[in-house]
Amino acid sequence: MRPITFSSLFAAATLSMAAASINSPSGNLTLDVDVNAAGTPVYSLAYKGKPVVTESALGLEGKEVSFASGFALTGTDTATVDRSWQPVWGEYATVRDHFRELAVHLHASDPDRYLTLRFRVFDDGLGFRYEMPMQDNANYVTLMKENTQFRFDADHTLFCIPGDYDTDEFLFSEVRFSGLEDVLAKRRGRHSESQAAEGTVIQTPMLLKTDDGIYISLHEAALVGYPAMLLDVDCPAHTMSAHLAPDRLGVSAYLQLPVNTPWRTLIVSDDARDILASQLVLNLNEPCKIEDTSWIKPMKFVGVWWEMFTGHVKTWAYSDHYRAKPGVTDYSALPSNGRHPANTANVMKYIDFASKHGIDGVLVEGWNEGWEDWCSYRKNRQFLFDKAYPDFDVDSLRRYAEARGVQLIMHHETAANAADYERQLDRAFSFMKQNGYNAVKTGYVGAIIPRSEHHTSQWMVDHVKHVIERAADYQIMVDSHEAPRPTGLCRTYPNWLAQESARGGEYEAMGTNPPSHTCILPFTRLKGGPMDYTPGLFETRLSYYNEGKTGQAGTTLARQLALYLTMPSPMQMACDLPENYERFPDAFKFIEDVPVDWSDSRYLEAEPNHYITVARQDKHSNDWYIGAITDDNAREAVIDLSFLPKGRKYEATIYEDAKNAHWKNNPQAYNIRTAMVDSRSKLRQRLAPGGGSAIRLTPKDN
Repeated sequence: MRPITFSSLFAAATLSMAAASINSPSGNLTLDVDVNAAGTPVYSLAYKGKPVVTESALGLEGKEVSFASGFALTGTDTATVDRSWQPVWGEYATVRDHFRELAVHLHASDPDRYLTLRFRVFDDGLGFRYEMPMQDNANYVTLMKENTQFRFDADHTLFCIPGDYDTDEFLFSEVRFSGLEDVLAKRRGRHSESQAAEGTVIQTPMLLKTDDGIYISLHEAALVGYPAMLLDVDCPAHTMSAHLAPDRLGVSAYLQLPVNTPWRTLIVSDDARDILASQLVLNLNEPCKIEDTSWIKPMKFVGVWWEMFTGHVKTWAYSDHYRAKPGVTDYSALPSNGRHPANTANVMKYIDFASKHGIDGVLVEGWNEGWEDWCSYRKNRQFLFDKAYPDFDVDSLRRYAEARGVQLIMHHETAANAADYERQLDRAFSFMKQNGYNAVKTGYVGAIIPRSEHHTSQWMVDHVKHVIERAADYQIMVDSHEAPRPTGLCRTYPNWLAQESARGGEYEAMGTNPPSHTCILPFTRLKGGPMDYTPGLFETRLSYYNEGKTGQAGTTLARQLALYLTMPSPMQMACDLPENYERFPDAFKFIEDVPVDWSDSRYLEAEPNHYITVARQDKHSNDWYIGAITDDNAREAVIDLSFLPKGRKYEATIYEDAKNAHWKNNPQAYNIRTAMVDSRSKLRQRLAPGGGSAIRLTPKDN
């Protein structure tokens, strides 16, 4: 660990100090903080002498008291920190946490109010938060608004999705400030139970690009006890302002002081690869709170899910009848519909497949009571998390999986009845441990119960944190869907292996994810943490999944292999049906081999929304893996292997698009070839439209 050095400047509380300024360790970023004539704190940020954020206001508006104006700057503290830490899992075995910190202390009178603004300037960006200490007059604050602004100086290009309190499942747009309003109006197709924010609102994480080639990723870190942040956009003024997800009473947060808000984050570079490599959001989160992490094990899995989702006339529900019918008190009295794949015999087939191919786990959706009630009435929305359907033999499956070295993964769909899930939580987790389940996929499809809340409001942020903490008590790993967007809390709670919280791979089967979608997600959604995108789609014909449909998913088969590198996650699914993998066993070999935990990562090529090439080293061997993807334009990836140890030879096994491959009309055309390479080699890899390439590098003796 590197040393921490401190210096301080103080002034009497009755005096006002001059503006404060601080540079990043390299000097590339410069932060200025001041108080304007109205007593409103303001800040600006420059990169290599060019403005990134021009003078922008800060502040918080409470119902009882305002922390937005009337302030004087009364003191500053500065610190330089240079240390390293080791993630339990991730893209790197060691992460450097190097920044200069500026704490700005503010005081206002009539009434007395105290506020500290804490800034951390890294070589790759800025994080800042509000710290409200105990006040003389108000220690409970009903927060109505956060006044944080991000003012820009030109009509930058934005990569963003519409603002919504309940879903993140939109496609990204690449658009200027000046065209944003029209694009959002077209893009904002509402989900049936979501609520879009009114006005010109977008969500974080989002990305900007200036005309002179500066990339700016905007998000938040350490979202705890506070609502998620969206952004109001004033397009003519090129300005964004914090927009907090409210409850249905319009209140943003109920705070008891002292309290620190989440960090507001800006990752900044003139090299797109630096945006992908940045660990700034993780660095702004608290260190791991789990003392013994030996039970947290990254994994690959297959699952009983895709055949229900993709229209194979299969159902999550065991019966077409309902427990709520007169005279029916339990599911054993209901007739099976014969279309329920979460049954003992079918799950055993998945276990056999996973065991044969070295896949760690099998996820089973639709195993538990409650699906009929939800699917029919949608108002009842109560699942039982310790009651299996009659055709799902928990004991037999536990023994069968254990004998074959396969881990079963439980599914807890709550239908957004989060209040009921909390009531059942300990019983549910006890049931899991009793039956050998160490991982769970949670879901919150629908409108949140309590009815006054949204998926990204303060109550749900607190709820999901409670679930993660309680899961850690039971040594259970979590993959959460329809939860608040991730903000790096996986560092603090590494049992939170993955989240969905974006438009995932399930939309591939609908044909609505264009090839560019996975070329922008690593610049945006993945800056908060890993995504359960569910890659591995081999059968790309939409007619295969939905009778009468035509067209293709926006991908080639080789690209699906590359996604295991470009969309990193410690909990990766092979989403397709086992029979589709058995048709392409040589290609599936890459999914068998590719790790999900890394000791090093090198981003080799990148341009948001267009292409990404990345190399990663396996944490448990000397093997390297490379993934390259492109949008719907063919390109040649130039893969410089100079990161390899000098003097050592590697055998490259290359999974690539065939010469005639194309995502629209020939997506399953691929080649597999080998070549000998070393640190002097440059591979020129052709990527088909919507295509990709995946490479395994295995060291060989000289």
